[in-house]
Amino acid sequence: MKRIVVAALTIWATAAVAQPDMDKYNKSCAVCHASGAANAPKTHDVEAWKPRLDKGMEVLLQSVSSGVNAMPPKGMCFDCTPEDYQALIEFMSSPAK
Repeated sequence: MKRIVVAALTIWATAAVAQPDMDKYNKSCAVCHASGAANAPKTHDVEAWKPRLDKGMEVLLQSVSSGVNAMPPKGMCFDCTPEDYQALIEFMSSPAK
């Protein structure tokens, strides 16, 4: 029983950490990523995100920090932490649920 509880708590904690702040997504990311404006990969378009993810999370985080193509530095989310950016990238690059 103890193993089941530990496993359930581990899964719950992992899921909680990976959840993006949807206010930050709506305020900063959705402007381009919801519609694909300025050639931004659309949220939940797994194929569009694949070549970016293949470069690795560190490269993606650096791109967000410094800006890339039409995306301004920090993606206009100046109060986002690296953990926020990673959770937002994981959310946007995942299949729709």
